[in-house]
Amino acid sequence: MTLIRYIALFIIAFQSNAQISDFDHIDFRKADSIALACKSEGLDNLPQLSYKLTSNLHTDVERFRAIYMWVCTNLTNDYGLYAKNMKNRDKYRNDSLSLQAWNDEVTKDIFRKLVKHKKTICTGYAYILKELSKLADIQCEIIHGYGRTSTINVAKLHAPNHSWNAVMLNNKWYLCDPTWASGLENPVSDSLKYEYIKGFFLVNPKFFAVNHYPIDQNWTLLGDQAPSFESFMEAPIIYGKAYRNLTMHSTPKKFHNFINRYQTVRFQYQLQKSVTQQHIRLEIDDGFNSKKIRPEIISTHDQSLTFDYTFNYDGFYDVHLFIGDDLVSTYTFKVKS
Repeated sequence: MTLIRYIALFIIAFQSNAQISDFDHIDFRKADSIALACKSEGLDNLPQLSYKLTSNLHTDVERFRAIYMWVCTNLTNDYGLYAKNMKNRDKYRNDSLSLQAWNDEVTKDIFRKLVKHKKTICTGYAYILKELSKLADIQCEIIHGYGRTSTINVAKLHAPNHSWNAVMLNNKWYLCDPTWASGLENPVSDSLKYEYIKGFFLVNPKFFAVNHYPIDQNWTLLGDQAPSFESFMEAPIIYGKAYRNLTMHSTPKKFHNFINRYQTVRFQYQLQKSVTQQHIRLEIDDGFNSKKIRPEIISTHDQSLTFDYTFNYDGFYDVHLFIGDDLVSTYTFKVKS
């Protein structure tokens, strides 16, 4: 990358408001229908696939949408290979020769399964999205970093565990995660179930940063507002279905919270669509009993959601937020007098 391109890239990267709302005027139904019509296509001829997906669309964002939708709805996540890869990378972390040999082996396995069976891990998703975009003359990069889920203890990792993409549209960088958009992790079975989640497409960078931390912090697209790794590690657990309901998570800012008895905690989010009080539920578990409450909503103005909850008793509580039937986020509260 030339120095001029490098500088230009990160000047643009600091435009932290780049998100799907920039394209509210675009109707993506045609792009989505083209992706669906190409469902039977394989990966043996990427130029042809890219042409079929994009040639009848008029804007870069529509062309990218068709490519992204095809990748999300046609590739299958090989969770077994992902788990094996993470296990061996940890096993060989202090043996550089064995680690390189494993990396060479798994890379071949990733691309063999990708081309033959359209089955892969996050690196394969990000690679195909980049290559198909490149063939459509759309600049798209692979971003490597850490992804936090309810079943991954990032603190115990010795290397990044996730990959996603940044795409240049109308001279601005945008973020997306085709892997997590295509399937939801089941914390019980430790597997992934296919279920397309639209909220991972051109995500608000501040929301994305709650559970994505790139190796190169410039790729947060947040400039000097980028979170530290420590604050990333302290953030709440945000589940995949949160991206079906939210465009922003504001407070509480931490997973573990220490408060005083009778202290009121504010919960604040930005919604994809307005909800009523009947859609919002907190489940509060003290280790012995669990109760469900419908908090009194303070505000839903302009698709924001704000409500308070007061902890009246000492104890340690797991607090889960549900919107409808979707588990959105989890926090813990240590309450003392």
